[in-house]
Amino acid sequence: MTLVWNLIKSLIYGIVQGITEWLPISSTGHLLLMNNFMPLRVFADQASNEAFWEMYSVVIQLGSILAVMLLFIRRLNPFSRKLNDKSRNGILRTWIKILLATFPAALAGVFLDDWIDAKMHSVYVIAAALIVYGILFILIEKMQRPVTVKNTRQITYQSALITGLAQMLALIPGTSRSGVTILAGTLQGYNRTTAAEFSFFMAIPVMFGAGLLKLLKMRIALNTAAVVILLAGLVSAFIVSVLVIRQMLSYIRRNDFTLFGYYRIALGIMMLVFAMLHFVE
Repeated sequence: MTLVWNLIKSLIYGIVQGITEWLPISSTGHLLLMNNFMPLRVFADQASNEAFWEMYSVVIQLGSILAVMLLFIRRLNPFSRKLNDKSRNGILRTWIKILLATFPAALAGVFLDDWIDAKMHSVYVIAAALIVYGILFILIEKMQRPVTVKNTRQITYQSALITGLAQMLALIPGTSRSGVTILAGTLQGYNRTTAAEFSFFMAIPVMFGAGLLKLLKMRIALNTAAVVILLAGLVSAFIVSVLVIRQMLSYIRRNDFTLFGYYRIALGIMMLVFAMLHFVE
């Protein structure tokens, strides 16, 4: 019965991960709340459960990344035999922009990852980041700004690097990697679809690399039940991510990001109240 309950919880976690990773509302904040109210208890001792949770949260993120790779493989695969030289060169240039945008956060992550895990994973930090960026979303949507970049091919190398520098802010839990990179893109004149797509593209190397780095640091012996629970979360995160990415791109063609801003503020305030009442820690 314990295994069945943990499997149900793992599927729910994967669903929440798949939704919140790609909407600019912070997967970290949502998973923190869930882990306080509905923790996974796979092992008999608390230390092993905490170590498993760290691994689990990384693995389900990898499920989300696999979804991006599946959805955009045609646009990002320069080795397809169906491509002519012009198209292949265009994809290679896109990858140079993606890697250029990835470099700042990757470099910062290598040196700051352990410090951030130790010092910044606080409910108050996450809640503050949710509220601050929620306000920014609302304010930026009220600004009149010209749209000069209507597809990812028009993104310049300089602009990609600026978006990558903004992505460094996402190392602070609660910021939302997709949120801060979408904001950076829209402030540079990207239309919403282009900002979201480039944010998704950037996720592939940065999240895959960060996940691999964290997994290499972990030392935990997994039993069969733990492996099954990990796979359940990964698969559900993958499936839901595919659906959410498609719907997200459809939504922002017709709507702005204001709704997400209000949601972030409400979630941040709720987390602060829960923290003060000692419901979460």
